[in-house]
Amino acid sequence: MQYSYSNKQPSVMEKLVAGLSYIFPLIGFIFIIISALTKRDMKPFLKYHIFQSIFIAFLIWLIVSALGFAMHLISYVPIVKTIVSMVTFFLNTPLFMDFSIVSLLYFLLILYLIIGVIRGSDSYVFWVSDIIKTNLRGQF
Repeated sequence: MQYSYSNKQPSVMEKLVAGLSYIFPLIGFIFIIISALTKRDMKPFLKYHIFQSIFIAFLIWLIVSALGFAMHLISYVPIVKTIVSMVTFFLNTPLFMDFSIVSLLYFLLILYLIIGVIRGSDSYVFWVSDIIKTNLRGQF
């Protein structure tokens, strides 16, 4: 979706900050703090992508933490522990250029999001983008 707030493409600096915030969400968080301290409002394009990158990073952290906790609990059940260990091993074994299935999927997601930033459009991620657009309503 192209932005209609003045039929302008985002600047190169906005694209750079938005793209880097997907790779390093801390950059986006620092940019939010700097813009709040200088009392400058961010453009909708930049705001959307920074908040989406922070939300995705938090969501991945939450999923990894919950799965780690669940694996710890499952480790006490002998038969289930073996099955879950085998599945975890196959999902995390490096296949191609040290990418496992899980890390390859994460890499492809980040690549898709960065390509959307380079094109100057919204990258849609199921459920996450809807939450971000709902919370930023009226700013697009």
